Amino acid sequence: MDLNWLEDFLALAEHRNFSRAAEARNVTQPAFSRRIQALESWIGVRLVSRSPQGVALNEAGAYVQHRAADLTRDLHLLRRGARRAGGREQATLAIAATHALSFTFFPGWVRAHTPLEAIGTVNLVSDTMAACERILLAGEADFLLCHHHRSVPARFEPERFLSVAVGADVLAPFAAPDERGAAICKLPGTAAAPVRFLAYSAASGLGRILAAAGYFPRKGLSLDMVFTSPLAAALQTMAKQGHGVAWLPRSLAADDLAAGRLVSAGPETFSIPVEIHLFRSPERKPAVAEAFWRAVTGQSWTA
Repeated sequence: MDLNWLEDFLALAEHRNFSRAAEARNVTQPAFSRRIQALESWIGVRLVSRSPQGVALNEAGAYVQHRAADLTRDLHLLRRGARRAGGREQATLAIAATHALSFTFFPGWVRAHTPLEAIGTVNLVSDTMAACERILLAGEADFLLCHHHRSVPARFEPERFLSVAVGADVLAPFAAPDERGAAICKLPGTAAAPVRFLAYSAASGLGRILAAAGYFPRKGLSLDMVFTSPLAAALQTMAKQGHGVAWLPRSLAADDLAAGRLVSAGPETFSIPVEIHLFRSPERKPAVAEAFWRAVTGQSWTA
């Protein structure tokens, strides 16, 4: 039995679509399908059924889904704890953060809230939202830093995972400017001339927020999806090159806005205020992680 099989199955249970789940797991769809089949072969029963509407879990699949999340997390915690007890792993602070926050928000935020010399080694894992969620659920990170909107709860049980708001941001539409400084692609577009749209793919947390806000489709907004990526930075680059409109965190787009490489592509009504949250599980963590949590939540720092 390969632990990856359980993690693949959890992704399939979440997305209910083989191609989207494979994308979220960063593997090809044929390889992903083979791993699901391998899990079913090891268990000895079918777990899912396919239909034109997508993937459905049968009774056995629902049972495995219920147990697999706890099992994968416990196994990762066991390995990490054993390595630490055996002196094979240093006491480090492990933080998973989405790409959009890793290069902009995280460095200044961690400096402002904690003395780095007291923390010791910080291991920052930068990935998509879907991957960061799996990392936290598996116990491979102490915390998850991500954009958050109240209409899109994280994929964690609220009674088992804690969070605190540590910042604010705005998700807004931007495009490259024309020679007069106006956006080359302007919202809302029309049915005859839809706006070229640079979209987030399934693994993106920002894409979830946009979908929950009802933008796609949205009455009065005409979009033609021409490109998808889970990475805000990829959409940002495509927007700067004039390929269309991208909804980007203002914190990520700030330098390009100041330099005139990007401009607003629509009225403020198309912007979405979001928070930046730090998530953690309630289980007792190493002393350095507990001290970090106390510092972030406003309690005094103690190393």
